[in-house]
Amino acid sequence: MGLRIQNNIAAMNAHRQLMIADNGLGKSLQRLSSGYRINRAADDSAGLAISQRMRADIAGFKVASRNTSEATSLVQVAEGAMDQISSMLTRLKELATQAASSNVGTSDRGKINSEANALLLEIDRIVNSTEYSGAKVIDGSFGIGVDTGASTIDEVTGFVTAQGMSASEQFTVTATTGAQTTHDITLTKVSSGDSQTITGVTFAAAGVQEDVTFNAFGVTMTFDSTFGVGVTATGRALDGNANSDAKFQVGVKETTDNYISFGIDSAAAADLDTSLVANMLDTQTKAYNSLTYIDNAINALNGVRGDLGAIQNRLGYASANIASTIENYQAAESVIRDVDMASEMTSFTKNQILLQSGTAMLAQANMAPQQVLALFG
Repeated sequence: MGLRIQNNIAAMNAHRQLMIADNGLGKSLQRLSSGYRINRAADDSAGLAISQRMRADIAGFKVASRNTSEATSLVQVAEGAMDQISSMLTRLKELATQAASSNVGTSDRGKINSEANALLLEIDRIVNSTEYSGAKVIDGSFGIGVDTGASTIDEVTGFVTAQGMSASEQFTVTATTGAQTTHDITLTKVSSGDSQTITGVTFAAAGVQEDVTFNAFGVTMTFDSTFGVGVTATGRALDGNANSDAKFQVGVKETTDNYISFGIDSAAAADLDTSLVANMLDTQTKAYNSLTYIDNAINALNGVRGDLGAIQNRLGYASANIASTIENYQAAESVIRDVDMASEMTSFTKNQILLQSGTAMLAQANMAPQQVLALFG
């Protein structure tokens, strides 16, 4: 090479190669310390986009898995209560069989009838008190939505939803405006004419939803703030709709295949059979006739429990599928995002050696121009 001192091309080349090795070593250190192949968009922009979308889906599937577990728990709560009701119906069958026999005296039959009455009361108490997250699950209201139509409360601005009705219940809603954002809301049951009024319902701010609970009927209505701006409603229908089953999100898309919906029929005595009433065992004839009623109730309850069993099995399969999906998505995302530690360690070792050798060669290249001094001897 020519003996030049103004531009040391060899040193410049050695420095460039040294910087390449140093950058490579820095990337290897970053990947080995983080465990990720992609640490920033510049590492692989397409891979980052795909990986991030997969991560969002994985997070959604994990929540869906919890939804499935909670739905299963809800069904178990309902089925557990129905198991006790089934035991009481079996006891009722024993009592009815005993009361229907002529060897039982009037006094004893009265005691049998008293126990039967107590069992019927306990069945309805369990039905009305069995809840999951504040929602009654075996009184026939679970999964019941609101009928829609021109004369329903559903058409009134600001109405959101209602809960706690059975499919056969019908109400009318009247709301009067006392001030711009204050209402008195009256709920009247059509079958009985009974009503309850909640006064002074206010909406504090835009976007705020307000729950209005009518304890007399176990119905909770939800309104948003747009209802509070001078909206009135007179005699609007609020009817239960059995086709609006409760929905449990078990997927990450907005499609019908990504949720499971079901309702739970009532286990109340009168709903299992309308003839299950008080004092049905106070005479031999009534006790004899009640044998059929109790059998009907047992069969009806078995049908409801069978539906719950099918739902529970379906949720079990859905849960297993979600777990498998999460595992497969995680594996696919790992291939894109995670670093191959063995391969990266090889690159790290190579760059480390290149850095060391490059440093040594740069030192040698920097000393090469000193040979020019020999010309001045």
